[in-house]
Amino acid sequence: MSDPSQSIQIPHLPKELAGLQEIALNLWWSWNARARRLFRTIDPYLWKESIHNPIKLLRALSQKDYERLLKNEDFIKEYHYVYALFKQYMQNKQPQTKETIAYFCAEYGLHRSLPIYSGGLGFLAGDILKEASDMNLPMVGIGFMYPGGYVHQVIGSDGWQRGENELIKKEEAPIEKVVDENGKQLIIQVPYIAPAVYVAVWKVNVGRVSLYLLDTDIEQNDPWDRMISYRLYTSDMHQRLRQQIVLGVGGHAVLESLGIDFSILHLNEGHPAFALFERLRFFKENHNLSFQEAVQKVKQSSIFTTHTPLMAATDVYQFDMVGSYFSTFVQKLGIDLHDLLFFGIDPANPANGFNMTVLALKLCKYKNGVSKKHQKVALQIWQKILEAENSQIEAITNGVHLSTWLDGDLEKELDRTLGSEWCEFQDDPDIWYKIDDINEAFLWQLHMQNKYDMLNFIKEKCRKKWAEGTTDPMVLLAEGVMLDPEVLTIGFARRMTEYKRPDLILYDLNRLEQIVNNSSRPLQIIFAGKAHPADIPGKKIIQKIFNVAKDPRFQGRIAFVEDYGEELAKYMIKGCDVWLNNPKLPLEACGTSGMKASINGVLHCSTLDGWWPEGYNGKNGWAFGVDPSDDAKDASALYDLLENEIIPLYYNQDENGIPHGWTKMMKEAIKSVSPHFSARRMMKEYKSKFYDKIGEI
Repeated sequence: MSDPSQSIQIPHLPKELAGLQEIALNLWWSWNARARRLFRTIDPYLWKESIHNPIKLLRALSQKDYERLLKNEDFIKEYHYVYALFKQYMQNKQPQTKETIAYFCAEYGLHRSLPIYSGGLGFLAGDILKEASDMNLPMVGIGFMYPGGYVHQVIGSDGWQRGENELIKKEEAPIEKVVDENGKQLIIQVPYIAPAVYVAVWKVNVGRVSLYLLDTDIEQNDPWDRMISYRLYTSDMHQRLRQQIVLGVGGHAVLESLGIDFSILHLNEGHPAFALFERLRFFKENHNLSFQEAVQKVKQSSIFTTHTPLMAATDVYQFDMVGSYFSTFVQKLGIDLHDLLFFGIDPANPANGFNMTVLALKLCKYKNGVSKKHQKVALQIWQKILEAENSQIEAITNGVHLSTWLDGDLEKELDRTLGSEWCEFQDDPDIWYKIDDINEAFLWQLHMQNKYDMLNFIKEKCRKKWAEGTTDPMVLLAEGVMLDPEVLTIGFARRMTEYKRPDLILYDLNRLEQIVNNSSRPLQIIFAGKAHPADIPGKKIIQKIFNVAKDPRFQGRIAFVEDYGEELAKYMIKGCDVWLNNPKLPLEACGTSGMKASINGVLHCSTLDGWWPEGYNGKNGWAFGVDPSDDAKDASALYDLLENEIIPLYYNQDENGIPHGWTKMMKEAIKSVSPHFSARRMMKEYKSKFYDKIGEI
């Protein structure tokens, strides 16, 4: 069957503006600057209050508001132009073919109006779908609808992270119901789980790419089963196993029910690896293959992208727990349960249990790490499996979707300086040399405006909390109300966990105090990030940072901004002066936030882990630290770097307040990082190294 969908209803929307709903229900608008400006023009205040959600904006308008828009000739002309751009973009949509790529991931970071992500893995998956759309690749995505979203972070006066549910308001989200032949929402039963579990299917339009989301929070399921897809990454291992079975096996079943015949299976991390088992069943039954022939067919057509730099970070389940769900499955395949469980056994640790990463490594011929350094780490970790399978792990370094993460005004300047077609050739380093032609005063003014916008956003968050009447004033002081746009600003924003060492810069508070409070060259630091709800050490790090931020001796120049998400991230990657990253080596698989900062001229300062050994050229940021990592030595090196290089360079400004040495490095960061770490370059590598080779089979 096809995938007819049922759209949400926008009250009062006149037929003359029906295209607004069509655009709002396709996330293409989120990376098209002109479309974003169109929605903002409708009502700038409502656009801001809706947190840039066009569906919420349109639903808030009255009939009189729409009548006013119809009388606005300038708006009507711009509406028709943007609608024409959208239709032209969609007109070239690649039809689904036998080379269709089914992309499975547990989370997708697409836009804040659809909070089905927790961090970097999700935003990478979102960027991959967006770039696949721009490149017109025949891709379809599979993921989860998480009605409970991810944790909404609240920091108490004691600095302890508390979590609140961030419920998805489906009537305001860019989703559509996939309906069956009777016009009702498509609901399918997930194979092999007893008692039966059902999923409803939703569709997200990501440009030309369709993303299908599975939702177990429906009345057909028992309360326990409704919770399977309710929230990301449950810490209950039994429920987590069921979640991953539903994602992999149920996701495959959804594509079958929709009649989407794909030839390439791409797994982003091990969470959806059970799709490989269902793929075995599909090939054996539909292609009349033996079990071993089906195994080879699955291997030849499957890709696994690993993000894990530690064996201990993989999902491992007890054998009997996994076996209890696949007893019927093995009967269908005509094999013994031990033959199936073999695929999840790590030869280096056979008694550990059923490992999802091992399953993916064994049943996918094509495998990659997400940076060159991570590739080397992964090859060491999984050496025995790779030797047994006579296979390798490639390196395809992550990239970021430029149109999503670039500042809008900088994008306009690129149109003027590089030419309006630059985005089509964004991965060609040669076109970026003209960055040097950008006027330094303009670039600095643009950066300072972004800095003011960031700090105003942070202070507005504080104002709203204060207006609630229940907030401790010390909490607001710790969250940034005293930050100064004229002061050199370091940003550290990412998941708060031990290996990322968020508190490294706080190692020697006495030395840091001298640096921060220098009367002529002060420094301020903005922290943001969530700890996993079950990560107690991560929560303790947040508490430590928060208590330092409250300490009067730092004069309000250290802040922890709560509830880090896509919106705050977009302000910080454009508004900070320096982007700090100091993970323990070699535990950062890639780390794309530094790429997003660099393409906006925010200078990256990092230990040489993840992508930075490939990105750092000595002129586009800074590197520090020793290998193996040593907190005392690394902190001392960071302080030295700040005192001797970073701070003097920033404050060496001419009579107009322009630090020419700094702006030169900003240009180098944009010029060197944008082409090499764009999602365009990344997806071209996936295509040439994996997709095209599978398509030739």
